[in-house]
Amino acid sequence: MIKRSLGERVFNVVNIILLIILSLVTLYPFLYVVFASFSNPLEFIKHDGALLSPTGFSLAAYQKVFEKSEIWIGYGNTIFYVVAGTLISMILTITLGYGLSKKDLKFSKPIMLMVFITMYFGGGLLPTYMVVRNLDLLDTRWAILLPTAINTFNLIIMKTAFQGVPESVEEAAIIDGASGIRLLVSIVLPLVKPTIAVLVLYYASSMWNSWFQAAIYLRDNTLYPLQMYLRDILITNEQTDMMQGTDSAERQALSSVIKYATIMVSIVPMLFVYPFLQKYFAKGVMVGAVKG
Repeated sequence: MIKRSLGERVFNVVNIILLIILSLVTLYPFLYVVFASFSNPLEFIKHDGALLSPTGFSLAAYQKVFEKSEIWIGYGNTIFYVVAGTLISMILTITLGYGLSKKDLKFSKPIMLMVFITMYFGGGLLPTYMVVRNLDLLDTRWAILLPTAINTFNLIIMKTAFQGVPESVEEAAIIDGASGIRLLVSIVLPLVKPTIAVLVLYYASSMWNSWFQAAIYLRDNTLYPLQMYLRDILITNEQTDMMQGTDSAERQALSSVIKYATIMVSIVPMLFVYPFLQKYFAKGVMVGAVKG
């Protein structure tokens, strides 16, 4: 065993204490939302100070949330946007990243320059809206899926991962008669699986949390993602139809708890996705830091 000096041991102890404090500070807001969502509305509204447990267990807020048909419509739309959007984004990111990773690609540098420019300069909200409108994408699902289909940062990570694949592996596959598509699908993609997993999570979480595009491009509320309904509840306070049949005092109390229940309903699915892809994070994300 390596004998550590007194200074190293003190540093480790202080570091651990600071990390524990930081973890608690980061975790508490989430726990507050969890506890508040399961609290009794009348007791919660009277509570003051830190919330370390539900103030009287109650599922009234969740019952009201799930009775709202728009929540289920939003869930269905969001799942569609996440699955379809992630699939489209990954296909475009993989194909473009693989092409740009080839040294013998003609005009690769000018193309890469144009890609880099999009990281620092954008057309702006109004020109983007005009493009979407002129393509007849307004009030369609394509308005959510296409305008942000490729993230430049994710593309660079994907390109760097492909550059890390040994050329000898690809050359051996070509000698054995593999076509370009077979080479990509059967040989290259399995070698960059950690990076793909990370980018899938990036795209999926971004699409799951997206509401701004829907607010700009959609007027048909049957196409709204879940986050749009969450926005209406949290910001514009549209909860009237959730609290029919309740008196004014109970309505005011239930209103505050419904907000937290809606937040939990919207984030729980992503909490189940993260653990399955967590093991790929370190290897997948560090690819871009090793080779630019």
